Amino acid sequence: MNRRRAPRRTSHSQRSEASSNKQWMQINEQQCQSKDKAHRKEDEEKRHRLLGKESVPLGTCQTMCPTHELLDREAKNRLHCFEMLRGTEKDRKPRGDPLRAVKEYSRPAAGKDLTNPSALRPPAVLLNTVHYLIDDIATSPGLHPWTEVYSFVFDRLRGVKQDMIIQRVSGKDCVAILELTVRFLIYASYRLCGQPLRLYDPLINDTHLQENLSWLLDCYSTETGPHPNQEEFQAIGLLYNLGSHRAAQHIIELPEQLRSSPSVRLALSINQAFLETNPVRLLRLAHRLSFLQACALHRHLPTCCRDLLLIYSHGYSNRNCRFPLGKLAQLLSLDMKLTAEFCRTFGVDVNQDDQVFFSKGAFTEPQQKQMYCHLCHSIVSDKQKDLTLGNIIHGCA
Repeated sequence: MNRRRAPRRTSHSQRSEASSNKQWMQINEQQCQSKDKAHRKEDEEKRHRLLGKESVPLGTCQTMCPTHELLDREAKNRLHCFEMLRGTEKDRKPRGDPLRAVKEYSRPAAGKDLTNPSALRPPAVLLNTVHYLIDDIATSPGLHPWTEVYSFVFDRLRGVKQDMIIQRVSGKDCVAILELTVRFLIYASYRLCGQPLRLYDPLINDTHLQENLSWLLDCYSTETGPHPNQEEFQAIGLLYNLGSHRAAQHIIELPEQLRSSPSVRLALSINQAFLETNPVRLLRLAHRLSFLQACALHRHLPTCCRDLLLIYSHGYSNRNCRFPLGKLAQLLSLDMKLTAEFCRTFGVDVNQDDQVFFSKGAFTEPQQKQMYCHLCHSIVSDKQKDLTLGNIIHGCA
């Protein structure tokens, strides 16, 4: 007789033991998987680091302009007059001078290899190139007009910056190059203010100045010093960007010793006067600036002088009130002739007796296309005195 076998019963202890074994196996499997992921992630990071190191090209070109570029531009008749071999300028195809030719900026394009080591200049050569551009081109009294000098130096400095970015240049050479570049661009923003747009574009100059200044300040904060010029450029960064919360926050986060330095404290005081719309105090503090610091402040001076006229047009708006032109000229740091011209630009009347008639109804904003920045140039130019351009850009001012 076949009897049906009863199912085997498992005790509670056996069930709990099997369940615990199953849980332990799952936990062990999860731990192994997590360890494998960690190892794979670590291996991936190592691989990326190695690839990153291998992908950074190191320049081998020891001249200011790669030979193949010089020959190519010579064949296509694209040499700048500052790069031509002396005596061949009037030839149908002038020859290039290897000692004067400088690598031009090249826009990235499809199929163009910008990482060829033979076309990249190492940091030491880049620094020598910048010294050549400043000492032999920008400050040369025999090269003119200066708008053409600026155009050439500006383009070649962009080429230097391009080589630096591709090679990820850092260290002392990087800081030295950026300091010279920032000084040149700040000086150019003052000297070429008011020039026709086809000769000088202030927006393009400002874009590159901000990029180089931001890179320089980042080098100060991330690289070990000493940086003897840091105080100068921290102050210049704030003066150039008056009213910027980001620039002010950057200064506030500096170490106490640097933040309390004379130049930075003066820049902070001027920035506070600008935020408070206190043009009288701002112009009074501006007398204590160096020439290059005044160049950085220059683009804000027209707004400051305009605010002063607007405030006085409301405060002294009375048909029987006369304000001395000499006193106003002293407040604006201008001579009387320029002060009278500046007043008439905003509709403020000046009579033959050198008296100013302020009226809030007569104050008018000039047309946007009308340039009046040149009226404020004397505030800066009076500080230059006997300083040469070479001294200014090399920081000897």
